[in-house]
Amino acid sequence: MKFTVAGLLDQLPASDALPLAKLEKALGLSQKTDKAMLRIALEGLGRVGLLEEGEAGVQRCHDESLIEARLRCSSKGFCFALREDGNEDIYIRDHQLNHAWNGDRVLVRITREGGRRRSPEGGVQCILERATTNLLAQVERHEDRLVAVPLDDRLLTSVALPASDDTYLDPAKQSVVEVLLDRYPVAQFPAQGHVARLLPINGGEEADLDLLLTKHGLRNPVAPPRSTLRNPNPKGRLDLTALPTFLLNGWSGGEAPILPAVSLEEVSLEEGETGVTLWVHSPAVGERLTAGGSLDLWLRERAEALCLGRRWIPLLNPALSKAAGFVTGQEAAAVSVGLQFNAEGQLEHYRFALTTIKADAGIDAACLQALAERKPKARSVPAALKALKDLLPVLEKLLELAAVLRQRRLASGSIDLDLPLPDLESLGDLPVPEPGESRQGWLVALPPHHPFALLRELVRPAGQALGQHLAALDLPGIFTVNPGADPAQVNEVAKAALALEIPLELADDGNAPVASELAAAFAATDRSRVLQRQLSEVLPEVQFSPSPGSHSLAGDTEALAPWCLPSLHYADLWNQHVLVLLLTEGKDRPSVRHKVRVDLASDVCHGTIDWPLLPPSQRTELEHSRSNSLIQRLNNRARFVLELKADLAVMAQARAAEPMVGQTISGVISGVQSYGFFVEIPPSRVEGLVHVSSLKDDWYEYRSRQNRLVGRKNRRTYRLGDAVDVEIQKVDVLRHQIDLIVVETEGEPGGEAVTQANEQEPANGED
Repeated sequence: MKFTVAGLLDQLPASDALPLAKLEKALGLSQKTDKAMLRIALEGLGRVGLLEEGEAGVQRCHDESLIEARLRCSSKGFCFALREDGNEDIYIRDHQLNHAWNGDRVLVRITREGGRRRSPEGGVQCILERATTNLLAQVERHEDRLVAVPLDDRLLTSVALPASDDTYLDPAKQSVVEVLLDRYPVAQFPAQGHVARLLPINGGEEADLDLLLTKHGLRNPVAPPRSTLRNPNPKGRLDLTALPTFLLNGWSGGEAPILPAVSLEEVSLEEGETGVTLWVHSPAVGERLTAGGSLDLWLRERAEALCLGRRWIPLLNPALSKAAGFVTGQEAAAVSVGLQFNAEGQLEHYRFALTTIKADAGIDAACLQALAERKPKARSVPAALKALKDLLPVLEKLLELAAVLRQRRLASGSIDLDLPLPDLESLGDLPVPEPGESRQGWLVALPPHHPFALLRELVRPAGQALGQHLAALDLPGIFTVNPGADPAQVNEVAKAALALEIPLELADDGNAPVASELAAAFAATDRSRVLQRQLSEVLPEVQFSPSPGSHSLAGDTEALAPWCLPSLHYADLWNQHVLVLLLTEGKDRPSVRHKVRVDLASDVCHGTIDWPLLPPSQRTELEHSRSNSLIQRLNNRARFVLELKADLAVMAQARAAEPMVGQTISGVISGVQSYGFFVEIPPSRVEGLVHVSSLKDDWYEYRSRQNRLVGRKNRRTYRLGDAVDVEIQKVDVLRHQIDLIVVETEGEPGGEAVTQANEQEPANGED
């Protein structure tokens, strides 16, 4: 089927009816069979009350009791609908799933309200969009049926295969297959599919990458449409080629995204003093394509550039990336902002401009490290800095400014956690966090002389400036919001720390300090990593929103609209479209009879405009483009990127652990559950499970509030952050499972067989 229910509903206006012919055109349906499928969909959606048909066409019905959500299931059969509105998740029993699978977008109706310590319950009323169109599986024969059993045990189903696929039966389980779904389950009929190809399990790094690309549906991307790029208009551009300008390079993978450039300009202040203006230059991507055109829509579907380790799946097509890229020593078009700060790092004034720049030098980690190690009064210049000799004073001022901005961000409640991905060779660029804001509710702590530690502090106020500007001028934008952590959840993390005898200062009412203070307290302990991981799990993710709001991660209470990384995120590109439109076509006076023009590019115009800045048709087009479906897609794609990164990292970590099977190694307990405890083992920091059934010296009780297992007889304790010697028994790379057993040191008690109660605990650590 060429369309999804979500795509169909998105085409319908909020209040008016849409003629059937226009709906067919909007969905790109020209074949008779496709139109027949649309007819079936309309009848079905009409029966569940989502739309109705009349003489004027198809009209959407709004039912406040239907809640849009995304399903998250576990291998144990527990499923929750994660609400898009941020409210409490809804528990879905298996008989209420109505054939929905993990990851699907669904409409849910609550059937039972929640209570104390109990989530509300509900049932799936409609599947808006399927998350799984193909899957990795192993072929098995169940009685007289041939089925594909998904490797992802969160997919609580099997897929019926044709008898001809019995050639893919693999009793030794040395390979997996890619299964394409031909039909999703309906009524009493199971899902059907067929094997597309065979994939080896132990085929090396490229084979592992192929497995992950297949799992996430990235093997066969849609080719970019043919399009002609526009050249940025040279007329009226601000010439900044004389400013010392730097390209900060932190990635080395093939087809890595284009990064912003930065400059410093000396300006005259009052009473003869001088100051500096920070210029942030974004590649002029938005000027080169038509908003709403075929290339723009193709980019919208991709939404993000994807890091695969040593190489990238770029967001931009090659022609656009080449045209917009910055090259040292060459002039280039840019969309820029000049930012003026006071001594405390507070943004006071800003001005946007279409510019021409020329990068003087590329700055990498080696340059910044050499600068950090150079003695303050040294006359000699290290070899890594000789090409930058005349630019070193400017670079040092940039570092000083970034340090002030970082301190201001942290003082405003933003959180840095020392939780980087392991520095494994196969992970390439993946451990290097992006220089824009993180999609997580925290930032990876970086050394002060890391290129991206510098760039991310300089880019953040550029997003704050555009967010404030769009909000003040009442223009459409895609904002990012990040509410603060729930105090109740922060309290639970604090209680876990107190149970580990971590010194914390509680408020007079017994509540924990705010999350940022808790992070600082944890960093000073010998259990900092495991406690910071606990804290990271309660920090809300950054979300895209059509409305401005507070942004705890950026330390901003007003608005943040990202726009400096249009080759990394489509949201940045969309906002750049709006900014370019304002700078080129914004109405800077009420009428031609008024002689005084307003500077629409600067914050000085705030509060002075009482006329429409854009023609009604342009504004309507912008608001239609920034639909709820676009915001939803961008948020879903951001989650997809996090899941892909996690899968890439865990597979690389598991591969690093494979040669260590049978070895004894010292690790740290990183999580405790009723069925056992997880141990993080070096050097890859991969997690393995010590199942409670392997602890044969006693019957162990789980004490959840204290994050520990305690033996009933010998009182031996396994708690969060403890060091423990373990032996790696088995590594299952595909399922990301590593089995460990505790190695008892001399003098520790042995034990008899574990009790029947422990034997009946679940056999793995999935939620």
